[in-house]
Amino acid sequence: MSEEIWTAVRLTLQLAAVTTLVLLVIGTPLAWWLARSRRWWAEVVAAIVALPIVLPPTVLGFYLLVALGPSGPGGLVAGLWGARTLAFTFEGLVIGSVVYSMPFVVQPIRNAFAAMGERPLEVAATLRASPARAFWTVAVPLARPGFLTGAVLGFAHTVGEFGVVLMIGGNIPGETKVLSVAIYDYVEALQWREANMLAAGMVAFAFLVILAVTLIDRRVGRMRE
Repeated sequence: MSEEIWTAVRLTLQLAAVTTLVLLVIGTPLAWWLARSRRWWAEVVAAIVALPIVLPPTVLGFYLLVALGPSGPGGLVAGLWGARTLAFTFEGLVIGSVVYSMPFVVQPIRNAFAAMGERPLEVAATLRASPARAFWTVAVPLARPGFLTGAVLGFAHTVGEFGVVLMIGGNIPGETKVLSVAIYDYVEALQWREANMLAAGMVAFAFLVILAVTLIDRRVGRMRE
């Protein structure tokens, strides 16, 4: 494969890895709160988190482009180190990917927290475990399948992004040109061999993701029996 393809592969994997890590850090407390909260507006927050599932990527990409641009909050943040915008940068891609893939990480973790019920935490409380200790030693281990599913789906969804990353990142080799954008470029240039090579790789990757999620679900089902 050419250096251009390897660069796109490396950039895509780097983006997916960073995005997944950020989502696990942000999504875990959010999922915990959504699973435990009894406030009516918790479902409003859950609906906002889930919006990227139903919003067209161009709509989400447009508003992210405005937010990350020179006149938005992203421009103010970029100004701290002398830049004008976070759009068309790797950092901007990470922010957009976190927003776009958030429901695919938060929802499985939330479901895992909700499925364990109150009993394990009540037992931990009787043993004088603090809320923080009960969370890390009881809730997180019991919700491990949710974390695995969320991490796999978040990583895979980031790898497959196209509309959002194209709108906020453009097509800058080595900076924002990820695999999905590279495939689009090869098709436009009628370079069918390169496009087919990358597309076939994405199909194989998608199959492995679905297989991994299925195996995780099956293992969880056996553990609950």
